[in-house]
Amino acid sequence: MRTCVIFNPTARGNKARYFRRHLDDIGSQSTLKLTTAAGDARRLAANAIQEGFEVVVAAGGDGTLNEVLNGFGDVPDGFDRTRLGVLPLGTLNVFARELAIPAKLDAAWAAIRQGRETLIDLPAVEYQHNGTPQRRYFAQMAGAGLDARAIELVRWELKKKIGPLAYVLSGFQALVEAQSRITVAGGGHSATGELVLIGNGRYYGGRYRVFPQADQRDGLLEVCVFPRVNWLILARCGPSLLVGDTLPASVTQSFRAESLTFSSPARTPLEVDGELIGHLPATFSVQRSRLRVIVP
Repeated sequence: MRTCVIFNPTARGNKARYFRRHLDDIGSQSTLKLTTAAGDARRLAANAIQEGFEVVVAAGGDGTLNEVLNGFGDVPDGFDRTRLGVLPLGTLNVFARELAIPAKLDAAWAAIRQGRETLIDLPAVEYQHNGTPQRRYFAQMAGAGLDARAIELVRWELKKKIGPLAYVLSGFQALVEAQSRITVAGGGHSATGELVLIGNGRYYGGRYRVFPQADQRDGLLEVCVFPRVNWLILARCGPSLLVGDTLPASVTQSFRAESLTFSSPARTPLEVDGELIGHLPATFSVQRSRLRVIVP
């Protein structure tokens, strides 16, 4: 089973340092491709598929995973030809948590070497960037409004120092700004709110089950709409998230659909898998059982 591992050698954190200490062992069982700049993981993944690798591994966080995933999409029949592997080295690793991929490097690598495959749904979003139509695949989730603005504001240096808390601090900063009104429609439903999240899996922000009905194999996306986001809403959500890892049903509207449209009269940021990609409007869709993933 020809395996290619894509890794950012400048990545920080304990997991990344542990990975570097085991580069020789992993390199003896696979081909390592190291990134040098943003976007490299996407290009290297596409090259690996064209070179005939059967498994391409994203060694990093959810951002690296998203780049590798889109490298698959850049190659004709890329999703048919190659399987995705994950070594979770990032801050949150939401997708790895969803698929019960071990957080420990040795166990995650052993699962990749065993090569057990599962099929899951593959979501995508179409939007415009600087007037040019774009299409972006994502693995776990997407969002528009407050969370995307928080990602836009977070400082990389602070994120490396304090981890997920950096998103909390930038979220507080975004909360004092005027909030956009976002309208989402799909599957015969429509709702408007100041924060709209889409889940292909149950988890958001690590361990929080924001999308409790989501199923990666049902051909549907779950949307969670916050009609308003303010300090009072945060105070109501906090205890439920801390104690039960879920949101109180009274503060959100949720439904599922095969496709969704997002629109807003204001300039509203858009993120996928925790990475800022552009602004609304946007159209979401999902291909059922399209992505081949290596799991324990």
